[in-house]
Amino acid sequence: MAQKNILFLTGDYAEDYETMVPFQMLLMVGHNVHAVCPDKSAGDKIITAIHDFEGDQTYSEKRGHNFVLNASFADAKPENYDALVIAGGRAPEYLRLNAKVIELVKHFAYADKPIAAICHGIQILTVADVVRGKTLTAYPAVGPEVTIAGGHYASVNVDEAVTDGNLVTAPAWPAHPQWIAAFLKVLGTEIKL
Repeated sequence: MAQKNILFLTGDYAEDYETMVPFQMLLMVGHNVHAVCPDKSAGDKIITAIHDFEGDQTYSEKRGHNFVLNASFADAKPENYDALVIAGGRAPEYLRLNAKVIELVKHFAYADKPIAAICHGIQILTVADVVRGKTLTAYPAVGPEVTIAGGHYASVNVDEAVTDGNLVTAPAWPAHPQWIAAFLKVLGTEIKL
């Protein structure tokens, strides 16, 4: 398996599982993963949020873990990376306001590099205007944004993922088994047991 260089975009109050699990899994299978957040450097931390589905009309939110970034956002040059992962949670609502974040996303999309986004992470893709004509999923509350941005919103179960070319999306962390497996396939990662 060829090691891939993966840029992992996260931020304060990104969803805990949607940050921790894919980051650790991609390292575990041998990829080089740089976790970054605008205005933060390697060694800085973000605070995650735990979102749960407890039968209410929307998810509940609790404080999560401190997650230590291993790379500096200011040093992230998209041409040095093979793929992009975007965590969900509340972070995407403010990350999408950062012009450099949008430039990074456009680089990956226009270069047809693999992109994995989950939950509210898709909000960054819609602002970057890179979902037009694509079929993807997201947390259901983000579905209207996908449609307005010209994408085809796929309403799937919370534990399912959608792949359209090099774009792999999922509605929330219960989809990790399908989402991560689909992203590894797009990356060309083979795991031999």
